[in-house]
Amino acid sequence: MKPKERVQMALNHEKPDRCPMHVSFTPEFAQRLNKELNLDGGKLHNPHGGGNTYEIERALNEDMLLTSIGWANSYYQAPREYVDEWGVGWRSTDYDTPFGRGRYTEMVGHPLADDGAVDGYRTPDPLAPDLYKEAEWVLKTFKDDYWIVGVTVCTIFETAWALRGYERLLSDMVLDPDMAERILEIPYQYHLTAAKQLTRMGVDMIWLGDDVGAQNAMLISPAMWRRLFKPRMANFIHEIKTINPQLKVAYHSDGLIYPIIPDLIEIGLDVLNPIQPASMDPVRLKREYGEHLCFWGSIDEQHTLPFSTPANVRSEVLTRLETLGKNGGLILGPTHHVQLDTPMENFWAMIDTITQTPYA
Repeated sequence: MKPKERVQMALNHEKPDRCPMHVSFTPEFAQRLNKELNLDGGKLHNPHGGGNTYEIERALNEDMLLTSIGWANSYYQAPREYVDEWGVGWRSTDYDTPFGRGRYTEMVGHPLADDGAVDGYRTPDPLAPDLYKEAEWVLKTFKDDYWIVGVTVCTIFETAWALRGYERLLSDMVLDPDMAERILEIPYQYHLTAAKQLTRMGVDMIWLGDDVGAQNAMLISPAMWRRLFKPRMANFIHEIKTINPQLKVAYHSDGLIYPIIPDLIEIGLDVLNPIQPASMDPVRLKREYGEHLCFWGSIDEQHTLPFSTPANVRSEVLTRLETLGKNGGLILGPTHHVQLDTPMENFWAMIDTITQTPYA
């Protein structure tokens, strides 16, 4: 069965030959995989697909290929310090693991921190032709065989607080809602334009969303989310599905977001990602929302993959297949990019169990 057919069946709540799979990795873990798989590696590996040949994904027998447009791509720049094209300042920080040293980027500057900067601010051009060259190549090369996902994550909230500053934006939401609305509109309009272009080009899915959940609660109140974000997300989904009614839409948020899942269903969501099991119970999600939603992710990147054993990884994969994946509706994979601290034997336990376990 082709990967594209496998995903299509799963999202139709049918059982393909095996559960479809998607796995992404930090650049440092990708380097380890290149050595394991005797691959050339090529360019720096962007976890959202940008700038590489998808050689690792195809070697692992993954089923989805991702091509990303938007502010989220700013995370993976090479210099130690830089300012991205949105004006956000970044600095990279080293971290050590048993398997080597990695780097993470963290924000250190926000171009809209001052009120006076808002009126004159302009985003990069969301229709610049160069932005879509990779998407064109991916669709031309792989569309017949793989499920192609157009990525516009960090759609509203995360890009907005990168521009304004996290605490400042949260304060605006309460103390100056008009300012908050103005700032939220900036990334919303940019990513909507990009998603519409990717939809016209022929991607099979648009992946949007923002981290609005913490480990055990939402970062903002459900009422605040419904006031500021739900109308924008509703229109976003409506506009791209108007272009292609067959398009599937996935929404990403880490953490606990139980209170807004019915709202997401109401506005037309198809797939919920990443199903962080330390925050939300996969069995409950399947029981309460499995008729209306499909699920993507669910393999624990906080505990199981980096710190458990191959046997426990295999057990978790099988449990997800029996519960969250019962009668289809699941794309399996880790809840975040696989990190450098992950033992290779745990990684292969996940891959082998997914790819070698047929649906019962």
